[in-house]
Amino acid sequence: MVKKLIRHGNSVALIIDKPIIEMLHITNETFFELSTDGKNIILSPQNTTTQENDILESLERINKKYGNVLKKLGE
Repeated sequence: MVKKLIRHGNSVALIIDKPIIEMLHITNETFFELSTDGKNIILSPQNTTTQENDILESLERINKKYGNVLKKLGE
């Protein structure tokens, strides 16, 4: 599939067709990681549930290690 960039203000945009959006289960709220190998642009949707799980695991470790101190600070 060949696509052309379109002008969007001072930037350019690439329109992603609906079948691709549905296939990747992405929305206009999806965050993407943009990278390059020097020749190609690689656009990867970020899995927010993985990020949320990482945050929850970090909070659990912090609470386990510093829970008593944080409780005393809150008093």
